[in-house]
Amino acid sequence: MSTRAPATVAAASNAPFVWGVSTSSYQIEGAAAEDGKGPSIWDAYCRQPGRITDNDTGDVACDHYHRYREDVALMKALGVGAYRFSVSWPRVLPKGRGAANEPGLAFYDRLIDELLAAGIEPWLCLYHWDLPQALGDLGGWASRDTAFWFADYAALIARRYGDRVKRFATFNESSVFTLFGFVMGGQAPGIVDRDLFHRAIHHVNLGHGLAIDVLRANVKDASLGIVHNIQPCRPATPAPEDVKAAALFDAYWNGAFADPQILGVYPSLIADLILPWAQAGDLAKICRPIDWFGLNHYSPHYMKAGDGNPLGVAWGPAPESVRRTAMGWPIEPDAFRDTLVFLSDRYRLPVYVLENGTANPDVVDAKGEVHDPSRIDYLKAYIGALGEARAAGADVRGYFIWSLLDNFEWGSGYSQRFGIVHVDYATGKRTPKASYHWYADLIRAQAAGPRAVSPPLVAVS
Repeated sequence: MSTRAPATVAAASNAPFVWGVSTSSYQIEGAAAEDGKGPSIWDAYCRQPGRITDNDTGDVACDHYHRYREDVALMKALGVGAYRFSVSWPRVLPKGRGAANEPGLAFYDRLIDELLAAGIEPWLCLYHWDLPQALGDLGGWASRDTAFWFADYAALIARRYGDRVKRFATFNESSVFTLFGFVMGGQAPGIVDRDLFHRAIHHVNLGHGLAIDVLRANVKDASLGIVHNIQPCRPATPAPEDVKAAALFDAYWNGAFADPQILGVYPSLIADLILPWAQAGDLAKICRPIDWFGLNHYSPHYMKAGDGNPLGVAWGPAPESVRRTAMGWPIEPDAFRDTLVFLSDRYRLPVYVLENGTANPDVVDAKGEVHDPSRIDYLKAYIGALGEARAAGADVRGYFIWSLLDNFEWGSGYSQRFGIVHVDYATGKRTPKASYHWYADLIRAQAAGPRAVSPPLVAVS
C-alpha cells in the first residue's frame, strides 16, 4: 500500500462527525457457557496449553454480559454518540446454524435498548473472530458452506434487531483472523496450511457479499460496511527480498478483502492463488454496494523475507528512531494520516475509524486513579493526524477508540491494557483512566464548536 497522498482526494463531508468507542464480544462478555451459549473456536483455542499468555481465557473477561448497564452508563458519561460492538455468533446460534438461542438473543435486545435509552447509536458487527466451534468442526472458513451459514446468521440478526439498529458491519479485520488463524500462527483455529488459508480468504469474502444482500433486504434504511485493518507494509531493509516480502504481505493484509469487496478484483500478486477456489459468479456476489469503509489502524508493518511460515514473510524491526508502544508497535501518526487519504481516494467511500488506541501497563494508584499520559499523547497525535487528513480532503466521518474497557487481548490474554477504563479482573471494578476524562473533554469541546469537528480537529490539553 502506498502512503503517498494522492493528487486528488474526496472532499471531507459536512455530515456530523461521530465520536465512539469499540469492543468485541469474546473480549469483554464472559458468560462463556451461560444461558445456552455454545463454544467458539476461541474457547477451544484458549484451552490448548501455551497458546495464550498465562493460559488466560475469555470465560469471564470483563463480565460485560452481567455488567452491560454499568458499561453503557460509562459511555453515556463519556459523551460518545456511538458504540461499536459485536454479536457472539455462538451465543445466538449455539451450533452456528439451526435453532436460535432465545436467551442469547435477548441479551442483545437488552444491550441495544440500553444504548438507545442513553442516546448512543449501536453499531453492530456480525463477526469479530468467535466462530461457533460446531462450524469449526465442519471446516470453518476453509469450507464454502460457512459463507452461506454466515448469511443465514446475518438474516437472523437483521430481523431481530433491524428495527432499532441501522449500522451494521459484516466482519472485523478479516486479514488478521485469516492470516494468523490459517497460515502464520498465533490465533484460532491455529492451523498452518496455505491452501486452507486461500480458501478461507475467498469464503470470508463470499460470506461478506451474501450478508450485505441479506442485511439490505431485511433492514429498512440500513447503513452497511465492513471493518478492515489497513496498515502500510514497508520493507525492513532495502534488500530486494525484503521489498518483495513487503509487497506480498501488503497484498494479503491490505488488499485481499477490500479490493474484491469494493473493486471486484483480487490483487494481482495473489489472484492466481485464490481464484482456483472460486466458482462462476462469485466475484459479483462478493462485490456488493456498501455505504462506508471501517478502518482499524495502529501502526505500519516493517516486513522482511523469512522462512517461519508458508508465506515466507516475517516482521522486521522498525527504524530505531521510531517510538514504540508498550506492545512494541511503531508510533507513526503520519502513516495514519496518509492511510486515511489513500483509502478515501482509492475506494471513494466515507471512512470511519473504528479502532485506534494503544496498550499501557496501567495501574490504579493509592488515590484510586489511573494516570496514562502516554495514551493521551498517542491519542492527541493520532486524532491530530486525522484532522490533517480531513483538511487534505479525506472523507473521514468518525473516530472510535479501542477500547472502552481493558479486556482479553487475544494471544496476550490480560497482560495488555488497551482500555480508557481500567478493569480489575478479580473484582470487575471499573475505574475511568485519565484518558477517559481527556476524551470526554475533547468530545465536549468539539460539540461546543460552531460546527462539530470542522477540520482541523482540536486537541484538548
